[in-house]
Amino acid sequence: MAVGKVVLRTEQEIDLIRESSLLVGKTLGEVSKLIAPGANTLRLDQIAEEFIRDNGGIPAFKDYPSSSSAGPFPFSLCVSVNAEVVHGLPSKTKFLQDGDIVAIDCGVLKNGYFGDSAYTFKVGEVSPKKSRLLKVTLESLYMGLEKAVEGGWLGDISQAIQSHVETHGYSIVREMVGHGIGTELHAPPEVPNYGRRKTGMKMQTGLVIAIEPMVNLGKRRIHTADDGWTVVTSDGMPSAHFEHTIVVREGKCEILSSHDYILNNN
Repeated sequence: MAVGKVVLRTEQEIDLIRESSLLVGKTLGEVSKLIAPGANTLRLDQIAEEFIRDNGGIPAFKDYPSSSSAGPFPFSLCVSVNAEVVHGLPSKTKFLQDGDIVAIDCGVLKNGYFGDSAYTFKVGEVSPKKSRLLKVTLESLYMGLEKAVEGGWLGDISQAIQSHVETHGYSIVREMVGHGIGTELHAPPEVPNYGRRKTGMKMQTGLVIAIEPMVNLGKRRIHTADDGWTVVTSDGMPSAHFEHTIVVREGKCEILSSHDYILNNN
């Protein structure tokens, strides 16, 4: 997925990535207003694309090439419900139901730079098991962010996420990882959600990465559905996904994306 050379970004580039990332956050905020039982997933996608384009951006996921025979990704959002881990396809026949959880992943290209973020929503009244899964997954993201600092190692992020998740009895998806981001949507380095401290690349200020734990309620095994895109848990148990785009700095990373536009609507 991420091949090539790791690039440290200038402050000017970081400003542009922040602008794209905040547009992702605002788009997720617009979509969040419609998350409710009966919501049509294709309609969510249409609202997102319209909002992105109205604000000078391009949906980063639309027409993204596949490494399989599935063809380019046909939508602006990945909408993954319950046992769907990532890359879920919106559909005019796919409606959210009371008790679902739905992970919505969004990317934007603006002024030549990408932003990327994801959030898993509750639909109506959600079971305590699903609520706890979302809570722990979101906590694991922020524990990873705490380790994304100048002088640390990528493995520090990975270990912090894995430790928190597994301590609570959940499983980390290993095949899907975080990534560098900038003038490419997926760039080096890869950022696994499992690993050991003081391994991998040593981080420097200016490294921009997307950190995105994907956590399963059951076993970690996954497979790709017949549509060639949707990744699902092999045991049919729910999965959660949260993501931020950040820049490594001394002492504490800076989060370039935002979930605030979601939280302000809920």
